Amino acid sequence: EVQLVESGGGLVQPGGSLRLSCAASGFVFSSSEMSWVRQAPGKELEWVSTINAGGTGTYYARSVKGRFTISRDNAKNTLYLQLNSLKTEDTAMYYCRWDGVRGQGTQVTVSS
Repeated sequence: EVQLVESGGGLVQPGGSLRLSCAASGFVFSSSEMSWVRQAPGKELEWVSTINAGGTGTYYARSVKGRFTISRDNAKNTLYLQLNSLKTEDTAMYYCRWDGVRGQGTQVTVSS
């Protein structure tokens, strides 16, 4: 059974940072491209970032490029997303995604 368990979200002030984690199981993580997506209240699901299986290729939405960093630890079957210089518009539920499957998400709220 595929499981994706996100953690690390929280309430942070504008300009702050968070590090999200996604623990993966039930598939060959080290051979899999992984992504982060997010959904703000009342808005559609938005792609945020993707990393290739080896971690050598990373891709970002224009809205987060230069502020967010995706990474992975294949030995730990874990995906990460470092969020820096957070803005109020980054407030959303963040999900990791593999092959169309998402976890339960972790809430990021940016507010003063």
